[in-house]
Amino acid sequence: MLTRVRLPRSSGILLHPTSLPGPNGIGDLGGQAYRFVDFLVAAGQTLWQVLPLGPPGPGDSPYAGSSAFAGSPLLVSLAVLRQGDDTPGAIRVDYGRVGREKAERLRKAHRELRGERREAIERFAAKNAAWLDDFALFTAIKEAQGGAAWTEWPEPLARHDPDALAVFRKEQLEAYDFHVFVQQAFHEQWHALKKYANERGVRIMGDVPIFVAHDSADVWAHPDLFRLDERGQPTEIAGVPPDYFSPTGQLWGNPLYRWDVMAERGYRWWVDRFRHLFELVDAVRIDHFRGFAAHWSVPAGEETAVNGRWDPGPGAALFNAVRDAVGDLPIVAEDLGTITPDVHALREELGFPGMKVLQFAFGDTPANPYLPHNYEQNAVVYTGTHDNDTTVGWYATLPEEQRHRVREYVGTDMSDPAWDLIRLALSTVADTAIVPLQDVLSLESEARMNTPGRGLGNWSWRYHPDQLQPQIAERLRGLVERYNRGPAKPGP
Repeated sequence: MLTRVRLPRSSGILLHPTSLPGPNGIGDLGGQAYRFVDFLVAAGQTLWQVLPLGPPGPGDSPYAGSSAFAGSPLLVSLAVLRQGDDTPGAIRVDYGRVGREKAERLRKAHRELRGERREAIERFAAKNAAWLDDFALFTAIKEAQGGAAWTEWPEPLARHDPDALAVFRKEQLEAYDFHVFVQQAFHEQWHALKKYANERGVRIMGDVPIFVAHDSADVWAHPDLFRLDERGQPTEIAGVPPDYFSPTGQLWGNPLYRWDVMAERGYRWWVDRFRHLFELVDAVRIDHFRGFAAHWSVPAGEETAVNGRWDPGPGAALFNAVRDAVGDLPIVAEDLGTITPDVHALREELGFPGMKVLQFAFGDTPANPYLPHNYEQNAVVYTGTHDNDTTVGWYATLPEEQRHRVREYVGTDMSDPAWDLIRLALSTVADTAIVPLQDVLSLESEARMNTPGRGLGNWSWRYHPDQLQPQIAERLRGLVERYNRGPAKPGP
């Protein structure tokens, strides 16, 4: 049995760092991130929830990155590296342009700063060699191969041959060193930001996707841990069956794990992953937690996720192995979607809080598990998540019959829908309440972060610094104090 780690009664805001304002077309870890922490403090918030921090993958998704360990180069602050200022820039993220321009500026920083940062880089590389060497090689080879997937590389490189990799590293040392430099810069900047937040009473909740991308350093370096054929291609891929978000399910395309092999090795890869993650954040939301009980397996080549099956996951054994190696696990289980009794049993056995989303609450039955009167304390309530419309947009598109149920339950005319649901979330018995910044700002659907099943046009929303007005912080702090979710007060 795992030690139960209860989160204190608190509230926080969901905002991915890419959505911060600032220069260079995308939010980063520079001055605007610190100003956001100051806003959280002024608003009485003690949690900042982010999405996965790794390099984004296809469709710019942070959930399909090229490494489960690396940080996103797009989040590195050029201002901190003395390569630019920290003034507001474009309102939405153009990932293609941002990626090209930022890579050029980072290479300039590498040329100019690597000498003075040599000792810090060497210490970082030694500490993180277990994943960093593979990531730097993977990324440098991928660039040399014109962006081709690793299964299309020359065979010795594709099969991770040590001799071939040693030759490549020697011949392409500049490219290899560049990616080490960028990772050191990311981790240094992130740890500085986390320290600033923690010192002001703000904890950071990270996000770990259960699966990793096929075209990633993880699968390339550890193919024996995944269900692949002799050519390195997945034989079965991950997804979810038809649900609230999509009538044909979601076909994610990630290769599935060989849980039997991982168990034989004491779940070492997962232990390393969680150990690294808990150095970056104070708590973790596990995306698609139900996959640890059973996951939807779809034969490779299917066009939708309809023709799949449920395969068993590792259950509590994985988390027992991680706990034994890492210690207590402040984990939130994303238990949305198709949830069966075995998933509930696993979450309860582990003692992890589950998620309650108010936008899912107002169906046609008072037994709906997302209605607040059905909550338990060990839960995290959200108005909506990164996969939902903003609350203003959601309410505007509800059928009138459902709007009526919302008004009846909330007890207002819903003329201020975002704040009506914020008040409802903070008033519940759930230990933790999280609100997307879009709802705090009462934004409409154009501020939505992600639409599941849509491959393009997601993840690009940013706010303008002028939107974080003192009166908004004061209003939120008032609710926090009313519902006893504020920072712990010092004793006598």
